Amino acid sequence: MIRVRLQNVLYWGLAGALAATAGCSGSSNGGSTGGGGGGSTANVQAISVTTGPTAGPPLNSPYINGAFTSVTVCVPGSTTSCQTISGILVDTGSSGLRILSSALTSVSLPQQTAANGDAIVECLPFVDGITWGPVQTADMTIAGEKAKSLPIQVIGSSNFSTIPKACTNFGAPEDDLSTLGANGILGVGPAAQDCGTACTVSGPSNPGLYYVCPAAGCEVTTQSLSNQVVNPIVLFAADNNGVIIELPSVTGSEAGVSGSMIFGIGTQANNGLGNATVYTMDPSTGNFTTVFNNVTYSDAGFLDSGSNAIYFLDSNTQGMPPTCADATFWYCPTGTQNFSATNQGANGASGTIQFVVGNADTLTANETIGVANGLAGPNPGTFDWGLPFFFGRTVYTAIEGQSTPGGAGPYWAY
Repeated sequence: MIRVRLQNVLYWGLAGALAATAGCSGSSNGGSTGGGGGGSTANVQAISVTTGPTAGPPLNSPYINGAFTSVTVCVPGSTTSCQTISGILVDTGSSGLRILSSALTSVSLPQQTAANGDAIVECLPFVDGITWGPVQTADMTIAGEKAKSLPIQVIGSSNFSTIPKACTNFGAPEDDLSTLGANGILGVGPAAQDCGTACTVSGPSNPGLYYVCPAAGCEVTTQSLSNQVVNPIVLFAADNNGVIIELPSVTGSEAGVSGSMIFGIGTQANNGLGNATVYTMDPSTGNFTTVFNNVTYSDAGFLDSGSNAIYFLDSNTQGMPPTCADATFWYCPTGTQNFSATNQGANGASGTIQFVVGNADTLTANETIGVANGLAGPNPGTFDWGLPFFFGRTVYTAIEGQSTPGGAGPYWAY
């Protein structure tokens, strides 16, 4: 089975409103030069685009275009009660670390509780489903960086097997390896928290992500910013203003490629902006504008490494290819088609993107394939620039409120 995209729902804290955002080695574009600092590589983590942890018995379900890495989690303050977990999906479209309960086999993390001692549990919606599980606390290490006392979500815990209907109304649970397609998600997007100010207030404006769960049943609660599942990068002692994803160019389909995730923007010699163009986001949506075929799609574009294809418009739009007969979430033109679009930041920056759309059935015909450039699918009215956008580029994600050489985040740059 080919994994459907993981599109994310980002609750943009600056607006306090719901905003849908949809889930190698190689040379860079010059972005890895020109920063300050001493040139340490302790801020570099390897990532691999492969068929993922589900590829092989008993599941035999390859992931296509998933960028995976590993993280180490420890009981807070401990250097011995730790576990390194691989198969973690790198996602610039969400914020926070989420790990399957089934993957946490040798460490028991402390539970976050409300003032009365009841457990705090989270429901995080994605476009294709939800993750449900308790909020626990860990010290997380990745490369040479450490996020201490990090609130994380543990997905699919048997201690909280009853999911409130208000949560499942968002979508079907993705609480195990076969449904999530990864052992966890490392959200390194532009938001500092996964909900922001919207979850700090009670009443109808609260989107209902956080629950307090006494024995009688779970109910929606408020959650302070400091207790929310937070983007781990903001808790690093340094290199805490953003992240860079570097992946090589890909032509057609390959078994896999390797690349790098570099923490910080302009904090060390290896993470300067170089000649990258900064595209700031609309403060209310967290998106930028994309122009396609002389039609302007205002605040409808975003960069999302957690989406495994470029998802944009639909077959009803003039010039778009048909969807696949057997997988209507992907396009299947008779031959590879060339497209171009122009991205525009809220700061007035503008740049044209050339990209291809291939036949998804052909690109994914072999189950050993983990990487496919040209994979695309419909997403009416929007431009979800998924992982194929990252191939052959150095892509920067600056976190909201953090200072960088390109100005304060949030922004994308490439």
